[in-house]
Amino acid sequence: MTTQSGYIWLHIGLGYFHRAHQAWYLHRLIAQGDARWHIAAGNIRNDAEHVVTALTAQQGRYVLETVSPEGKRIYVEITSIHKLLPWQADLQPLIAEGAKPETKVIAFTVTEGGYYLNTAHKLEVGNADLACDLQGGNKTIYGVITRILEPRMVNHASPLTLLNCDNLRHNGERFHDGLVEFLALREKHAVIDWLKANASCPNAMVDRITPRPAADLPARIKEKTGIDDKAPVMSETFIQWVVEDNFRDVRPDLEAVGVEMVKSVIPYEEAKIRILNASHSCIAWAGTLMGKQFIHESTLTDAIYAIADRYVTEDVIPRLGDNSIDLPTYRDIVLKRFTNPYIEDTNQRVAADGFSKIPAMITPTMSACYQRGVIPHATAMLPALFFVFMEQWHKGQLPYEYQDGILDADAVHAMFNAEDPIALFANDKALFGELTLREDFDVLLREKIQAIYALIR
Repeated sequence: MTTQSGYIWLHIGLGYFHRAHQAWYLHRLIAQGDARWHIAAGNIRNDAEHVVTALTAQQGRYVLETVSPEGKRIYVEITSIHKLLPWQADLQPLIAEGAKPETKVIAFTVTEGGYYLNTAHKLEVGNADLACDLQGGNKTIYGVITRILEPRMVNHASPLTLLNCDNLRHNGERFHDGLVEFLALREKHAVIDWLKANASCPNAMVDRITPRPAADLPARIKEKTGIDDKAPVMSETFIQWVVEDNFRDVRPDLEAVGVEMVKSVIPYEEAKIRILNASHSCIAWAGTLMGKQFIHESTLTDAIYAIADRYVTEDVIPRLGDNSIDLPTYRDIVLKRFTNPYIEDTNQRVAADGFSKIPAMITPTMSACYQRGVIPHATAMLPALFFVFMEQWHKGQLPYEYQDGILDADAVHAMFNAEDPIALFANDKALFGELTLREDFDVLLREKIQAIYALIR
């Protein structure tokens, strides 16, 4: 590590997760006496400026409450965010910060749907936001990063690292390939050459359950700490960050604060995406259909727990059998975390973005089962749950607003209005890729959808 001071870690996507996760790690580094790095943060979308305003008034400081499954609460005032970047239509404050030579890492949390990738890992160029950016806009991570890289190239700025902090399999590689495809479509070949010579995109795995803050969180923080916080965050106690040690230039001493810097993230991300993320969504969809509001009460429902446990035990662990991680223990830890009643994580939050999660987190396990000659009975329950969940959405019977960054509402309504909605669902290549070519996959989904109807009656 260099001894020079004044490095900037720019984070795009100033949401609850970033403030409970990456900002927590950087805060710990500062608290240990290493003040070389600070965070500047802002958003692509104009949907959280009240948080930016509140944090600006608090000089970037806020309180993080963590709570264990046993109810132990810890309060820490986070001090790593030194600069808040206000949103404006051209995103100039964000772009200018990214273009500074002092900015050595640009990290981003934009959720799975924010990468606009289909099952072949190619850009969904028909998406309206992506189409806008292909004409020079800045509504997507690709458009914003392009506008940051261009002045860095012109000004011969120092190399940098582009770090994905989302639950996307092989996320650094996927982002890199999406960005290069985007640049090629815009015929920005000089930027592609600069990117190859001056930037890296490490893979990373992030983990910490971070719900929307409870309504009584500010009052609880005031009582426990005396701090009147207008932008607090809460999360579970558990935290993990595994990063491929492939930074292009200087980086923080992340090992000193518990980050696992590794040669390959693949074993960790496969375990986390298939065991934690997929079962999390499974529990949220099932819990919603069975009249539950929170993840913990859904997980503690025997029938729902059995679906998630069987999915992991029968289909995931055999597929990841050569993994160096103790997978049965990891499964048990994950499901125990989901039972934490103090987090009050909602099914609504976890159920979101199903149209991105199925191809990224669920379809690969079904494909792997078929490849080894096994019918994915346990895994097929997950898309079946999502089908019935979306059927309830179609009928206007969900108890909350479903949020999905790539939802094509007209197409989904048309599917459920068709004579055979299951046939259309089973043949959706964006969700299931090559599985749509299998006649027995349609049969399997029909069987599991009927099982879901029987379960929720």
